[in-house]
Amino acid sequence: MTKPVVAATTLVTEDGVPIDAIHLPGRRDLAIVVAHGFTLSWQRPNVWRIANRFNRGAGVFSFDFRGHGRSGGLSTLGDREIKDLDVVVRWARELGYQRVAAVGFSMGASIVLRYAGLVGGLDAVVSVSGPGRWYYRDTEPMRRVHFAVEHRLGRFVTRRWLKTRISPEGWKLIPVPPAEAAAQISPVPLLIVHGEKDHYFPPEHARQLYMAAREPKGLWLMPGMGHAESACGQELVDRIGRWIGEATSPARPGDDREDAGGTSPDEAAAPTPNAAA
Repeated sequence: MTKPVVAATTLVTEDGVPIDAIHLPGRRDLAIVVAHGFTLSWQRPNVWRIANRFNRGAGVFSFDFRGHGRSGGLSTLGDREIKDLDVVVRWARELGYQRVAAVGFSMGASIVLRYAGLVGGLDAVVSVSGPGRWYYRDTEPMRRVHFAVEHRLGRFVTRRWLKTRISPEGWKLIPVPPAEAAAQISPVPLLIVHGEKDHYFPPEHARQLYMAAREPKGLWLMPGMGHAESACGQELVDRIGRWIGEATSPARPGDDREDAGGTSPDEAAAPTPNAAA
């Protein structure tokens, strides 16, 4: 198979942050924007693998969030990053893509949800391994993330070894939580994908997002799946790609829910504990 031609560029957000972005050209009726997780980059193997897989059926855009990789600025962990996603979506539209979907992983999932709910401009939204609320610390990996973000030593280690630059300012105003943003996405189709073995965010986060969202929506709880890009195998990427194609089709069915081998939405949508930020 011929390798895709990669068009790389530097985009600039409305607040002046340079964003390193790439375009894998594909059929002009559909573009998929891939939004990576915390400490990753479009150049990391798992992100690149997923982008290339989506490129089998669509044009693909990927990029580095601020504070990550070759992009400028400092990471705000989901707050100002909606501006980064916005400039990439606008690039896709400028290149003539008729439909634009976004797939976010972990931190990227929270950003995609917030962008879709607060800004708009997407034709389909997919959240993979995303949190339902902020300040979650009930797993050991998330306690390590909070140490990396909230302490000077943690930020130094993250900058030095993980090449991720975190803003020391924190959140002056608490961003709209992912579940609250999910409630505002309708009528744009929304798919929530989550691993039942996610060691960062347990499945209750997916259920919280699903319960908050309005139709059309879908929930896939995947048995044995862990967290985000590293746990997203080729078969699952292909299923997500097919869902995006069907969800953005002018003739899409009225009910976009399917289990794709995971727990059914009705089983998965059990009431969840109250989500305090």
